[in-house]
Amino acid sequence: MKITVETIVNALVAKVWSAYTTPEDIKQWNTASEDWHTTRSSVDLRVGGVFSSRMEAKDGSFGFDFAGTYTKIVQNELIEYTFGDRTGIVEFVPVLNGVTVRVTFDAESEYPVEQQRHGWQAILNNFAKHVEVHQ
Repeated sequence: MKITVETIVNALVAKVWSAYTTPEDIKQWNTASEDWHTTRSSVDLRVGGVFSSRMEAKDGSFGFDFAGTYTKIVQNELIEYTFGDRTGIVEFVPVLNGVTVRVTFDAESEYPVEQQRHGWQAILNNFAKHVEVHQ
């Protein structure tokens, strides 16, 4: 099953792309709630390149690596990747006064679909806020 989340970012597509693909930016926006943070991020933005973000609870109780391999890159338009046996697609679609960022990914079986959708949407909302505040 595929899940799609999206948001509109009020910024130029080049700024949105940069914030989505730059490790220092990722560490600032990649969280679903205030009690989590991303402590490390690496990006090798090319087909066959790998990415990784270390996400941890601020109280140290839990953490995990979100990592994968890029399978298609179209600058300022599209990122496709695999993570484990799942796939993800990030689309950057120019709209009036900004960019729609749409993320579609394969759901996993451990957590309910709505929980996954809510978590990924929260991260995307944080992304939009980050870009708009730092432009």
